[in-house]
Amino acid sequence: MESVLTCSGCAATVNVDDRGDPYPFRCPNFDAGDSASGDVDHVLVPAPVDLSDGFPTAGIEGRNPFEVFRRQLGSYRRARALGLSDGAYLEIVGRLDDRIAALDGKGFAVTPFYRSGAISDALGFDPAGGVWVKDETGNVSGSHKGRHLMGVMIHLLVSETAGLTDPARRPTLGIASCGNAALGAAVLARAAGWPLKVYVPTDADATVRDRVGDLGAEIVVCERQPGETGDPTLRRLLDGIDSGVLAFTCQGNLNALSIEGGSTLGFEIVASLVEGSMTADHVVVQVGGGALATATIRAFDGAVEAGLLGETPRIHTVQPAGAAPLARAYTKLRMLAGDHPSRRDIELHAARAARQRSEYMWPWEHPASVASGIIDDETYDWLAVVKAMMKTGGTAIVASEGELLGAHAAAHAAGFPASPTGSAGLAGVAKLVREATIGASDRVVVLVTGAERG
Repeated sequence: MESVLTCSGCAATVNVDDRGDPYPFRCPNFDAGDSASGDVDHVLVPAPVDLSDGFPTAGIEGRNPFEVFRRQLGSYRRARALGLSDGAYLEIVGRLDDRIAALDGKGFAVTPFYRSGAISDALGFDPAGGVWVKDETGNVSGSHKGRHLMGVMIHLLVSETAGLTDPARRPTLGIASCGNAALGAAVLARAAGWPLKVYVPTDADATVRDRVGDLGAEIVVCERQPGETGDPTLRRLLDGIDSGVLAFTCQGNLNALSIEGGSTLGFEIVASLVEGSMTADHVVVQVGGGALATATIRAFDGAVEAGLLGETPRIHTVQPAGAAPLARAYTKLRMLAGDHPSRRDIELHAARAARQRSEYMWPWEHPASVASGIIDDETYDWLAVVKAMMKTGGTAIVASEGELLGAHAAAHAAGFPASPTGSAGLAGVAKLVREATIGASDRVVVLVTGAERG
């Protein structure tokens, strides 16, 4: 299967396997100075993932997911298409992971996924159902963000190893972030020896800024200009891209390859469900820019296509009331599609929306929440997530600050050292239980994605 990326807005395609562009990150019609170029939603979408080719469902505990699931990764197919052996690919991944471990104290490994008795009991589930937690708080740099960026970095190193780029002339990488993504980017860039600029807001956490600086990244503090709408850090990053900076981000519109790395989280969940002969009724995931939700959906859809699971669970998303652009877009598109739309109707409405982006997705005014990691002004990967919610019968949950704080306390009581961002999915689970959308016998998957920092 070729690694072809297709733009959801203009249908342009990019073949990741060939020797052309060594940085096939975004739609060729995307204008870095205008993320909605011509009001078209230029977001490259990876081809459906093939989980029928050597997909492991047992014995993955403690192993590096980028080795275990390599046959599901476009970077692996690209490496083989460019003449690299399986061993050469494994050497790239292993050497990078060793350097990451030396910097961060740990490398990438399959993270825990299990039924939380404490959370399940607190929410009134019976023994047949419950809440299965995917715990990312112990991952590289303390969150799932490193997964997305690891996938990108492997692509970069494959290009170098195959002779497409010159290691002595590496472009500077750039990321707009105030927290976990910045930390993940700094660890990976330092491990691989790439220069990095981190564009941060004026109120970025001092601990994060200090750690990012210690790892050798250049910090660019971005003030919001008078009358400016949208995220000022993203605007400065776009300016940097215009000047030659390479997007090293978790935003799918700027770097579609970040979705693939994040999909390893979904692969791990699918493998555990299959090994345990289980199914999931619901998946609840917190959303900022949308890359995590998109990546998780991709893994579940691939499992259904391969016959590993009967159907994709109902996909639900969670955003804070202080920044809910995805919920706003979902509500508008859902109203247009009407009750019980067919898959064909959903695709037709989504295709129209992709060519009228500003009608559905525009910057949220004054985003603010205790869940600071998911207060993105816009949900950049919004369309794929909205389609998945509509197709599976899921919904977009908007959580109050009280609900988010309650979920944070519940996570800590259950032994998960999550930040309010990392535990936000639990606020969605609790709300769906109260509304009886989730029943006592249902099996629910929730992602706890980021550790609390002292």
